Parts: sequence; C-alpha cells; structure tokens
Amino acid sequence: MNISSQNRQAFAIVAAFWALCGSPSALAQQLAPAPEAATGKAVHALGQSSKYMVAAANPLAAEAGREILREGGSAVDAAIAVQMVLNLVEPQSSGLGGGAFLLFWDEKSRSMTSLDGREKAPAAATPYRFLSPDGKPMAFMDAVVGGRSVGVPGTLRLLEVAHKKWGKLPWSRLFDRAITLAEKGFAVSPRLAGLLAQEKFLATNPTAKAYFYDADGKPLPAGTTLKNPNFANTLRSVASEGASAFYSGPVAEDIIGTIHDHPTNPGDMTLADLANYQVIERAPVCGPYHAFLVCSMGPPSSGGVALAQIFGILNHFDLAKMGEGAEAAHYVAEAGRLAFADRALYLGDPDFADIPVAGLIDHNYVDSRASLVSPDRSMGQAQAGHPQLKHSWRFGPSDGVERGTSHIDIIDESGNALAMTTTIEDAFGARLMTKGGFLLNNELTDFNFVPYTDGKPAINRLEANKRPRSSMSPTIVLDAHNHIYALAGSAGGSQIIAFVAKTLFALIDWHKDPQTAVDMANFGSRNGPTELELGSEAAPWAAALEAKGHKVRIMDLTSGTQAIVATPQGYVGGADFRREGVAIGD
Repeated sequence: MNISSQNRQAFAIVAAFWALCGSPSALAQQLAPAPEAATGKAVHALGQSSKYMVAAANPLAAEAGREILREGGSAVDAAIAVQMVLNLVEPQSSGLGGGAFLLFWDEKSRSMTSLDGREKAPAAATPYRFLSPDGKPMAFMDAVVGGRSVGVPGTLRLLEVAHKKWGKLPWSRLFDRAITLAEKGFAVSPRLAGLLAQEKFLATNPTAKAYFYDADGKPLPAGTTLKNPNFANTLRSVASEGASAFYSGPVAEDIIGTIHDHPTNPGDMTLADLANYQVIERAPVCGPYHAFLVCSMGPPSSGGVALAQIFGILNHFDLAKMGEGAEAAHYVAEAGRLAFADRALYLGDPDFADIPVAGLIDHNYVDSRASLVSPDRSMGQAQAGHPQLKHSWRFGPSDGVERGTSHIDIIDESGNALAMTTTIEDAFGARLMTKGGFLLNNELTDFNFVPYTDGKPAINRLEANKRPRSSMSPTIVLDAHNHIYALAGSAGGSQIIAFVAKTLFALIDWHKDPQTAVDMANFGSRNGPTELELGSEAAPWAAALEAKGHKVRIMDLTSGTQAIVATPQGYVGGADFRREGVAIGD
C-alpha cells in the first residue's frame, strides 16, 4: 500500500475510507463483560524522548524494547524483545501461544503495510464445533477451557516474517532479556496477582497450577519471584533455529499433546496445522479525519473498517467545539452503533468471503450513514446499511465474544513505526499451559457459535483453516504532510474500537497529551447500550444521554491503551493507567 498517493487523494477530495459492524443477533457479544477484570489504577507519567520510544503494557517489557533500540535495533527488533518478555510478565494477555496483527510504517519508502498473524482454525474444524448435542450453543466457559477452543498460533511466525523484512539486529539477540528473566526470575506484578486471585479455571491444568499457584494451591501474591526455566529453553530453541523450532519438532509436539490430552474438552489440531501456518501481508484500511489519515488493520479485523466509518461519520460534527461531555458522547455512540451494525453483517475472514471494504468506507456511503444521526435523539439500535457490493450478499450477521489482548507501540531512531496488538483471547486463554512454559489461546471462541443466522450462513461462522473476526486495531495516524502523527492501540475485546477512537478524539479534537488521552474516561456503543466507564468523569453524563433516548450502562471498561505522538522535539507517549504499562525512550 502506497500511503503517499492515498494521502494526497484523501486530502485533495476529503474522501476515501470508512467502516465497522453490529446487529440484533450480535447482542451476546455487545453485552459481554469486560475482557479482563479491573485491578485498580496507577498514576503514570507522560513519557518523553528525543530519539525513539516504546510503549508497552509492562515496564520490564518496555525496558527490553528500549535496550534493543539503544543498540541500534529497529522497531521490529524491539517489538520481538517486548513480546517475549510480555509472555512472562503478562501471560494472561498474550504470548507465543496466541496471535497478533502488526501495522508498520517504513520511513524510507514512506509506505505502510500490515501483517496478519491471526490464529486459524484447525483443518478438522467444522461450523458445529461449539454446539451441544441438543443443538444449542455451549456455555462460553465450557467452550473456552480445554483444547477445543485453541486456534493455530500465529504470533511467532508473524515476528519472524517482520524481522526478515525490517529487522536489523541478529534474531538470536532479541531473546536474551526474556531468557534471563525466565531463568533468574521476575516479580509477579500486582495486576497478574489480582487476576490470578479472581481466576476460577486455570488451576484445573496441572502445569499451570504448578506454575501460578503455591504448594497450598493458593494463587501467587504480588512480589513473588517467579521463574520459568521451561520457557527459557523454548526461547533458546527459537533463538537458534527460528520459528520452525516452534512450528515443528518437540515444541510443536508438546502443543498438540497439550491440546489433545485435555480430559473433558480435547481439541483436534494436528502437527500439519502448525507446520502449514502462514502469515499474510495485507493492505491497511485508512480513512480521513480532519487533516489526518487514520490507518488500521483490515479484515479479518473489523478495527480498521470500524474506525474509518466512525471517523468518517464524525467528520460531519464538530467534536472540538463540543469538548468532552455528554454531547460529544452522544455523537460518538451513534457512530459506533452504525459501525457495529455493519460489522456484524459484513466483516469476517476475507479469504472466505468477498468482504465489501471499499463499499463500507466509500465516502458517499458513509455520508449517508452520518445523515441518520440526530442531534436530539438516539437511534437506539442501528440496522446494517447497504454498501456497494460486488456480488449479492449471502451471509447473515455474526456475534463472537472477544476478550483479552495487549498492545505495543514503537518508533525507532530512523522514524520507522510499529503498532502491534497481540492476544491469547480470554484472560489466560484456554487455561492450558504447555510444558514449554507458555499458555495456549482460546481464539476459536471468537467465531459465531451458531453457524446460521437469519437463515443464512453467519459471516463469522467457524470453518476449517479460517481466521476468526477480530476487533484488534493497531493504528498509525499520518498528518497532512504524510508524516507520522501518532500510534495507538488497546486491549479490550470488541471495545478496543471505542478505546482507540476515544484516544484519537482526545489527541486530535481536544488537544490532550497521550497520557491524558489514554487515561480519559472510556465511552461508546457497540450497537447495544451506550457504555460509560464506572467511577470516571463519564458516569455523570448518563442523565443527559438518557434524556436523548440512550439506554445507558455504567460499567468497568478496562482498556489497555498505549499511544505515542510525534512532536518537533521528539516523541511523547502514554500507557493506560488501568494497567501497568509505560512509554519510555531516550
């Protein structure tokens, strides 16, 4: 994708791109609880640097990335080091057993691309995987816990592909910090301890129980030194042999054995599924907002299309003049409703359906959607629109419950930029830990449990070798001169889209610094109620919104947002105070 030509066109005619989705049948997803439980908030200082910056969800991980940048490593080199440490210190959210989306800006060629490392369904998977014998959908946690929910992991293969394209330091060097921490130990963080204290299923796996719990079966408290020599051995193999050491050989055999050996809910992934996994390079989805171009991940993520639609709709309204408050929240929620209505019906794996991205982000279509927004009254529940299609649409709407993730933003000294969102789905994934020291994902529960809706095959139904729809939204924003303005992304399941949108509104319209922007109250709508963050400055907006007909839900909205903004002096960055991250550089 050549952003230069797209950017010129977008700013010349103020048109280009937009989209997202939702529908009545998607309410199960929209009303799902927060992906990872809240564990308190901490004060984080605004990060500032003149050369480079890394923002990640844990200080040890961010420091590993900065160490690589100090040695002259690229943004991708640093991201590999960050991800390996996150696997140790934030295992509930991401790791080798999961998948990721990576958006990369190449400063020299002034171009942007994305890599799809989303997990895949095994070749043996069928659309009826999560139906009980009576034909009814399984209870969510009954589906999650065990091998049935595990998708073929993509994170490590994605990082290897990215390193071959944009890496500078030797691959083996990038694992040193994680290997040292795994062997010598690290302190269990307050967030990890808090989530372990609330976790009900992890101890059913003997390997996970031996690692995360003490001799009396109690979850490890904060400050406990935790060592993972098995993970160190896995990383040594990968460092010396490449990703093939993960996708074949003893590590792969251990993964398959762990999946198959679950006593009540085994899976059917094979060694061939692992060996055949491939990363796909895809074009980002971009859309204009004021003088900026907002680019994010295209299908199978719904994030890029959703953000383009939301920003396109809100180009018609003056959020800067409104300022923070109930009035702006009304318009943002209405845009979210429209986007999620389209998301439910039109977005899924582009290798299994002709996804109408161009029609969904067409400026005439988005303008028509914006005309449905009233200043005085909420539309309640939006219906999917009718974008231009190449063929008649034969799919029904889909839900799919998305859960936990982590996000990494990095800009290196050469100006190359990386935004990567990485996941194992639910907190602690499928609650299966391999003997190699990492947890496995439960990504297949992101598919629709019911394969047919409205008499048609659900767009996000499970099929062999298919990638489940996601909301992960690694985002890079370019200014009117085609230079990096900001990076952003978040954890948070399907709420990621609203978390990222809020952060960018705060940066662009309300001129907040990135730390203030990520910490601001979360709000939005997934075509259900208008959601306002419990205990935040948004909660008092409820009365004004209800007066406009909104059904309001005040709830924990546990984002995990990171953001970096480029300035004439260098970079400033923020990491969500709802988690433990930092934005650091030199």
